[in-house]
Amino acid sequence: MAPDRGRASSTSHPPLYSSLPTPTSSSQAQRGFLAERASEPQNFTLRSLLVGLVIGVVIAFSNTYFGLQTGWISGMTMPSALIGFGFFKSLPKAWLGYEFTPVENVLVQTVAGSVGTMPLGCGFVGVIPALDFLLKDEEGAGKIDLHFGKLVIWALGICFFGVVFAVPLRKQVIIREKLKFPSGTATALMIGVLHGNEKGNGALARLENRVSGLQTRQSEPVGDDEYAEEEHGLMPAAAPPGAHGVRDEPLQQTDSEMDGRKVDERGSSLDETSDWKAKVRLLIVSFGVSAVYTLASYFIPQLHDIPFLGLSLANSWLWTLNPSPAYVGQGIIMGPATTLHMLLGAIIGWGILSPMAKARDWAPGPVGDWTNGSKGWIVWISLAIMLADSIVSLGWLVLRPGMYYFRMYMPTIRESYRKGTWREGVRRLVKGTPKTRGYSPLHMDDDPSSSSLLPSSMADTGSPLVKKAVGDDEPEPDAPPDQLISMRTTLIGLVLSLGVCIGAVHYAFANLIPLGLTILALLLAFLLSIMGVRALGETDLNPVSGISKLTQLFFALATPRNNPNAVVINLLAGAISESAALQAGDLLQDLKTGHLLGAAPRAQFWGQLIGSAVGAVVSAAVYKLYTRVYTVPGGMFQVPTAYVWVFTARLVTGQGLPPHVAEWAAGATLIFGFLTALRVYGNSRNAFWVPFVPGGIAVAVGMYNTPSFTVARTIGGLICWYWRSWRKEPETPIIVLASGLILGEGLLSIANLGLASLGVPHL
Repeated sequence: MAPDRGRASSTSHPPLYSSLPTPTSSSQAQRGFLAERASEPQNFTLRSLLVGLVIGVVIAFSNTYFGLQTGWISGMTMPSALIGFGFFKSLPKAWLGYEFTPVENVLVQTVAGSVGTMPLGCGFVGVIPALDFLLKDEEGAGKIDLHFGKLVIWALGICFFGVVFAVPLRKQVIIREKLKFPSGTATALMIGVLHGNEKGNGALARLENRVSGLQTRQSEPVGDDEYAEEEHGLMPAAAPPGAHGVRDEPLQQTDSEMDGRKVDERGSSLDETSDWKAKVRLLIVSFGVSAVYTLASYFIPQLHDIPFLGLSLANSWLWTLNPSPAYVGQGIIMGPATTLHMLLGAIIGWGILSPMAKARDWAPGPVGDWTNGSKGWIVWISLAIMLADSIVSLGWLVLRPGMYYFRMYMPTIRESYRKGTWREGVRRLVKGTPKTRGYSPLHMDDDPSSSSLLPSSMADTGSPLVKKAVGDDEPEPDAPPDQLISMRTTLIGLVLSLGVCIGAVHYAFANLIPLGLTILALLLAFLLSIMGVRALGETDLNPVSGISKLTQLFFALATPRNNPNAVVINLLAGAISESAALQAGDLLQDLKTGHLLGAAPRAQFWGQLIGSAVGAVVSAAVYKLYTRVYTVPGGMFQVPTAYVWVFTARLVTGQGLPPHVAEWAAGATLIFGFLTALRVYGNSRNAFWVPFVPGGIAVAVGMYNTPSFTVARTIGGLICWYWRSWRKEPETPIIVLASGLILGEGLLSIANLGLASLGVPHL
């Protein structure tokens, strides 16, 4: 894969879309663009690989730190691209040797993202702490010895197969269906802006026109049942069950807001994004502010718990504020809707349920105790809310296509049966199904209105469905075959990755999970990864933790209750599903970015594999560093997500509940099941009131995290609201600001780790 360093790369590229008179010329122009870009030697270079790895290691440290605290991580794809661009552009041209191009920047952010998300992908912010610290003796605690070597083998075992799972899905969801993958699209636009400055804005304008054209076609209604985006709430990016995955910089626009203007103002506004140096300066300044605070907080630990509502509420009910710039930055990225829903969860959990459980002696221990205190009582309610949200929202992704086809064909089937022409209808149906947004095509006669399969309401050739059926929605032109991932590579990679995964799981957890259940977990992971990828492509939300909780629920039925290792099996199965969905979604998001910019998919695939391998080892090492220096759980790292994993396993395997929690959990399940269904319905209609309906996952996260983190994130959410909604400013600067705040504390936590290991006293 090493490029030919001598090949020139400064030639201008053909336009993606110019004034295209016919679809044929459009396809030819795009194929020429893809062929030229994909053949550039800069698609895979050692220098970009190394820079991406370095950026990814910084993100991995940051994600491990925040993941152990609250369960939240971020892939940081846009900041990774910006940092990579800033690094190479700051070097003298004589040092570079050859030009730093958009496709090389795609490799940087692909590798960085794959390294940075491994703390979640390998379970080091949830499952592994649960297995390491929270199991009871009767659940198999004495049978587990997770030393560093085992952790590395476990991580390397589960970090590849999700990447290979994603390869066969690429052609379907990116080329045929043209799913948006909004964060991937936004990253492509930002990279196009950064690199477009040197050659004028014409190429960038063509890139924006191409993206706008794709999204406009995707947002056309299909008959009377538009497949609109379903945003189940802007969720924290990881470990909480049902949380919708790694969502770096969530798009706030709906389809209707995107149409008719440049898509994603944070990435496409030429005036706001053209000065990359200003963005890098902003990133450095925010990084420095957060770093100074992080060092100060080591010597003055009281900064982590400010009694902003008074000492009584702080000491008795844990209502404090952690004014960490990083958590404010997380709130900026999450947005106002999610953070306010999290605040609602904190008020319900810590302001109502906690005092009630304490007063009625349902939770007699200290409020912050996970076993006998309010915290341990509340978490069961939050679990019920998460499971309800996951089942309803993910269930809708499964049922939606069937409902669509039922509505489309039922009138025709009834009419055909009444006229006695149903045999002809079946014959036509066997030949294919009407091509709709992202589903299989139907071979139709030259006169679509004569098809007995079409509902009578769509028989008019002016119907959007008929227009799509007769060729307005052809698949995207793709990269040259020699730059794609071959079928041979995919099959060999699938066999090897599955074999390595099975071997690693059984080495790290010998005699704890049967081989048959491991294979079942992998099969379920593949099926659920497809669901997660589709959700990510349509809504920018990868429901990785919801997928893991559904796996836990399924394995509670598949594992005998009398199996002494039932809890461990449940945890491992959930971890395998979460890892697969995360990796598949991560790669396809990056492949969307690469496709829009013409990067070679093969180079991205190998970059992702290398990044995942490095990230697995780095994440295991960072996890061991933190857990050896700090008390886990407790103090700095309360690992709330690990408790959520264990409590979920105990819940679905029938373990005893705290007093009177069953009825409250059942009530919460009914309420938030209904609210999630209402949000799904509203999103399918692009209803304005959806943000005002509490999101189940956000409320649940606010309940099981202490208020100190939630209040800080809410401040960030309100800052985002002020910037985006009140001042109507583009989102790029504030996302860069938030990223610097997060990375500053995440990286400088290494310095605090060193101070703690040396026993440096606090003030």
